[in-house]
Amino acid sequence: MTRSLALAMAVLLSPALALGQGAPAKHKTAQKAPARQEEALDVGALPFTPDSIQQVILHHKVRIQECYEDHLVEKGKKVEGKLMTSFTITPDGLVKDAKVVKKASTLKDAGLNDCVVAVLMSMSFPKPTDGRDHPIEYPFNLKAIE
Repeated sequence: MTRSLALAMAVLLSPALALGQGAPAKHKTAQKAPARQEEALDVGALPFTPDSIQQVILHHKVRIQECYEDHLVEKGKKVEGKLMTSFTITPDGLVKDAKVVKKASTLKDAGLNDCVVAVLMSMSFPKPTDGRDHPIEYPFNLKAIE
């Protein structure tokens, strides 16, 4: 993928998710991605496009929300901000090198970061047709919703 196409993909993905607080969640270990029963998304049936990447991320947003809600419970106060994430989609549609870009993030909690990274690492995407790695940057705007 050319650099300009990668940047275009990042721009198309940048409408960040606004995730909010619902009922207080049970405390979970921060290093584990929350386990949820959710409807399966057939990524094999999707083309590899910015829209399908967005669709996969939106499908998993409830798990990111659980990480955030657990963070709120642990802190005992409303903490809002941005988590800029970076990851690579492999030729097999798997995620590698997932991380929170600390310099571009306003939320600075290691437990929250670990949980979000675990969720990202568990995601599967459509396989790129060009057989290459595709770097992605994705911002999550996290805020409590009353």
